[in-house]
Amino acid sequence: MTHAPHHRPAGLMACGALLWVVTTGCSSDTPPKADATGTPPVTDSADSGDAGPVYDPSLSLAENCWSEIDPVAAGFPDYEALGITPGSCSGTDHQTIENIERLVFLGDSVTAGTPPTAADDVYRAVVSRAMQERFGAGLVIDDCSKFGARTDDYLREQIPACFPEPEPRRTLVVATNGGNDLFAAAQVVLDGGTEEEGLAVLEEAAEHHREAIQWFRDNPDHFPGGVDIIMANVYEFTDTTGNLSACDLAENFGIAGEVESVVLASQTLNNAWASVAVDTQTDMLFMNENFCGHGFAKDDPDGPCYRGPGQDLYFDPTCIHPSTEGHAAIAQMFLDVIDH
Repeated sequence: MTHAPHHRPAGLMACGALLWVVTTGCSSDTPPKADATGTPPVTDSADSGDAGPVYDPSLSLAENCWSEIDPVAAGFPDYEALGITPGSCSGTDHQTIENIERLVFLGDSVTAGTPPTAADDVYRAVVSRAMQERFGAGLVIDDCSKFGARTDDYLREQIPACFPEPEPRRTLVVATNGGNDLFAAAQVVLDGGTEEEGLAVLEEAAEHHREAIQWFRDNPDHFPGGVDIIMANVYEFTDTTGNLSACDLAENFGIAGEVESVVLASQTLNNAWASVAVDTQTDMLFMNENFCGHGFAKDDPDGPCYRGPGQDLYFDPTCIHPSTEGHAAIAQMFLDVIDH
């Protein structure tokens, strides 16, 4: 896939070399149990729309959701300072999502689904079943996600493919994306480019993300029935330890070793994602925060995201894609945001 040259907009923080690879949800065209937040597992019974734990608005996001870990040490952005309105420990509450007639999936391989997770267990399939239960068997479901997709693929390819003409039906758009942009930035650095050149790719990704979400808001005539959007933020697999080698196959991908600046990488992108959600009044999943403590350092008691023994691993052996348990967690997060 050929990408247009990237130009560097201002405003994002610089990051250390090689940090790009570890912020995941990505692929380069290669193909649960309750967690410590109290989020229940997605099962056939959970598809009925049962809500997760009650969110107490009198408490902070950290007090509600991450009281057992230090969110500063874990590198979580200060979302409330950015102006988000939390609806649950799963994500924001900026939209009233109801009477949905069409469900559209956009994004990367996390949404498309990858083996060894079975096709029926990827989050897209679980969410589709649950949405049919909520809104009826006549719900129209379309998928324009793609392996290896980057944020510039939203407006260049995926949105035109799924919305070629005005859509009169009330529509919900769901997506995961951003990891492949970080992979591309990593390749720039690994191929001998400067950190500044790698950062430009990351900054450009944030601009493409914003432009895509803004397109939905700038074209109300294209959606006379209304459109709601939920975008997941971007996770990473080291549990904020920066230990890439904790994943057994990391060395095969050329990403082994210690990279402490992974915290700054995830903060940079997820700050940008949250700002877009606030500015466009769309919703954002706290995917990174809920995956932290379920990565390859989940059993390290000294890790910033340690949630206690026996936590499920939310990543599969590729290091970067969700396991079956990870897909279940993502599905439950999306359903929580839809229901709040």
